[in-house]
Amino acid sequence: MPVQKFHSADGSKVERVVLSGPEGSSAEVYLFGATVTSWRSGGRERLFVSSLAKLDGSKPVRGGIPLVFPQFGPGDLPQHGFARTRRWTLFSAEEHGQGVVVNLQLKDDADTRASKWPFKFDLLYTIDLTATTLSTVLRIENVDSQPFSFTSLMHTYLRVSDIATTAVGGLKGVVYADKVKGTSDQVEQRDEVTVAANEDRVYTNVPGIVTVTDGGEKISIRRFNYKDIVLWNPWAEKAAEMSDFANEEYPQMICVEAGTVAGSISLSPGQTISCGQILTAESTSANI
Repeated sequence: MPVQKFHSADGSKVERVVLSGPEGSSAEVYLFGATVTSWRSGGRERLFVSSLAKLDGSKPVRGGIPLVFPQFGPGDLPQHGFARTRRWTLFSAEEHGQGVVVNLQLKDDADTRASKWPFKFDLLYTIDLTATTLSTVLRIENVDSQPFSFTSLMHTYLRVSDIATTAVGGLKGVVYADKVKGTSDQVEQRDEVTVAANEDRVYTNVPGIVTVTDGGEKISIRRFNYKDIVLWNPWAEKAAEMSDFANEEYPQMICVEAGTVAGSISLSPGQTISCGQILTAESTSANI
């Protein structure tokens, strides 16, 4: 079966969906938060999930691709909004010529309407797996009688062999805010951005493809209707502050997150927008 649904074995009744694609590719998504927790391509796991991550629905998953909606960061709602802590439903699943796709759905309910963001909405999240790609697309529809605005992001944790030899390309010349240093309107001067300390940057209006090179492997990130890229690694001091992140794990991950967070997206009643990314895995090793 290309798509299978499982109940958690820990008694928490958390459900997950496993996609089996061509050439040994696979993906896993938890219905709690619609969080993709695994993507295997080319015989490698491409996503990072902390060994201390809670997978029982008690809190957002630390790793994979948590969905940020309708609020990025702190604000009137809990951190990063409510989409990553709601139970989504499996809407549909099917094979296609190159792989397999599933659609998950989340609609407003009494709890969301009672929040500080009380609008009626319909979210459809499409996860499309092929041998070398993982596409994650979020369609947002305003089914309310009044307009609303939101920010959204795919908080992608990529697994790397060593953060010391990992480089992010495609950001040169882009303006960014450095949330660690408290500065803004900085311009990235490097062809390849490397990380050697706690980093939390918001690159705005990124023009093209962003790449993450890790030794002989590369992930390309193509975006549509997401203007910004967030770059994050907690490093040792911040990792020690998180109960669901093991102290020694930060060298094996980097967050390169596609979203629109420096500004907001507005939808009138009846309007729909689709935002997303396509992750492509490839080898850069000369002998392969």
